[in-house]
This record gives sequence, structure tokens and C-alpha cells, in this order.
Amino acid sequence: MQKSFVRGTWQAKRAFSPAVITQGAQRTIFIAGHTGQADDSGRSLAGDFDAQFRQTFRNIEKTLAQAGATLRDMVTMTVFLSDARHTTRMTELRAELFGSDFPASAAITVQGFAQPDMMIEVQGIAVTGWTQLAPSRPRHDIHARVTA
Repeated sequence: MQKSFVRGTWQAKRAFSPAVITQGAQRTIFIAGHTGQADDSGRSLAGDFDAQFRQTFRNIEKTLAQAGATLRDMVTMTVFLSDARHTTRMTELRAELFGSDFPASAAITVQGFAQPDMMIEVQGIAVTGWTQLAPSRPRHDIHARVTA
């Protein structure tokens, strides 16, 4: 399989790609919502957004490893946040985690989670067996994009 990133313009500043293109996928992994309100020893991370973000992605990494994948295989994610004020910090942490090859992403603020201490939940899709494609040239003809 091959994978390429549509870089967009302002999206890189928000640490996500507007689209990730895969061709010839060998295996697709659908990642259920993961959280990180407690660390690996069970200690509560209530009120610590950075710690919950990092633990959430450690938990995703563990699940992906069991599926034979890594965070680098993620092509899209939906991030649910309990407070919109965490969006900028989430972006900074995600940029540290993914470098410049960001998955496609959406961030949604929710009124609450199943567990009151949760501040973040992430679900996504990973695809294994890819190689890097050359960046796509922008096309202005919508029909060409759909049929190409």
C-alpha cells in the first residue's frame, strides 16, 4: 500500500492533514475510543490534560501494537475534548507526537464523558503496509479529483 498526505495550508499549524490518501491497503484497523484518565499504575490523572493526552496515546499505541501497527499507521482520528480551551495544547502535543505527517483529524468539544475525570478521548483508523507517495499536485477540477 502507498500513503500520501495532503498538506493543506493552515492545517499544519493545527497539527492535522486535511486528507490522507492510501492506495492498495493491506489491512485497516478501526480504533475504538481510547482515554487516559489513569496512568499505567492506576494513578488518577484527573485535571492534568497533558498527562491524559500522553496516556491516551500510550494506550492507543498498545492497542495498535497488538494489531501489528504503530501510531505512524494512523490515517485519521477524531479527538473529543471536554473543554475547547484544550484545543491549542492538544495541537502542540499532537505535533510533538506525529512530527509533520499528521493524520487527518477532527476535534470536537463535548459536554461530558462517561467518566467525569476524562478530559480527552480519541478514536481513529490506522492502515498498515504503506509506503510514502510523492505529494499530490492540487487539482482545481472537482470531477478530476473524484475520477482520478
